[in-house]
Amino acid sequence: MADDNESSSSFPIGETAQEKGLSYVPKCYMMPPSQRPSLKSEFANVPLVDLVGINDDNPLQRSIIIQDIAKACRHNGFFHVINHGISPTILDEALSAAFGFFDLATEDKEKLMSNDVYKPVRYGTSLKDGEDKVQFWRVFLKHYANPLIDWIKLWPENPPDYREKMGKYTEEVQKLAIKIMGIITEGLGLGPTYLSQNFQDGVNVIAVNCYPPCPQPGLALGLPPYSDYSILTIVLQSSVGLEILDTQNNEWREVQDLQGTLQVHVGDHLEVLSNGLYKSVVHRVTLNSQKTRISFFHFFSKSVFDHK
Repeated sequence: MADDNESSSSFPIGETAQEKGLSYVPKCYMMPPSQRPSLKSEFANVPLVDLVGINDDNPLQRSIIIQDIAKACRHNGFFHVINHGISPTILDEALSAAFGFFDLATEDKEKLMSNDVYKPVRYGTSLKDGEDKVQFWRVFLKHYANPLIDWIKLWPENPPDYREKMGKYTEEVQKLAIKIMGIITEGLGLGPTYLSQNFQDGVNVIAVNCYPPCPQPGLALGLPPYSDYSILTIVLQSSVGLEILDTQNNEWREVQDLQGTLQVHVGDHLEVLSNGLYKSVVHRVTLNSQKTRISFFHFFSKSVFDHK
């Protein structure tokens, strides 16, 4: 039962309600009634872009992909990609490694705990850990990933296969992001290489999010509504839970978990780069009472030294 005396400060990092597996939702986690999820959202109409042939010298096929992505960026701000070239094994093993990390004992994770947003590798909870008026039912691991050879040495040593499996996934997603960015800039009339070098040298941050089962998922959220600060974000999720705001009717729509697909989000920086032609997507995370959900958010941004 919720205790009226419990506040955000009652649940410091490492001792949060979601980490403890409480059988109730504390009041400091409860969203205002008007912001609570319905848990009966309809599925979002997510454009599905087939990337088959993206590496071929087939101008017709490339033109189709350019048009499909440009349309999705203009009208939706997000899309799914299939035939992206990353094997299901790499996707599944990366998710497995993430589940393994969050299954570790608290003492095994505490050396990575930090509220310092500038830490290159950190384990944390909610948003500001004890400072928010409303806490969110999430734990996360964030780490830098570009250049991978420099940052991977700081990633968790346990589980023993974490660096290997997440490293393989990261390498493949970085390659995919560069290809998609080339398609996007070509669709904007800037050419396929307009940002290619900058993108390769840019900032790449991975948010590995974990949403444990919530006893009353209709009262809380995993994350509140927000848009990504990046140019683009590539998302992999283990199960449903991500919701997109349908701006036409101001209603939330659930994103289906299509096996083997990846989701691409237009970020705030791309909205600026396109002079508002492409809109960054507003999304949030809902919870469930049955099982833990994992998601990877790969944020890709330009180099801090670029002035384009």
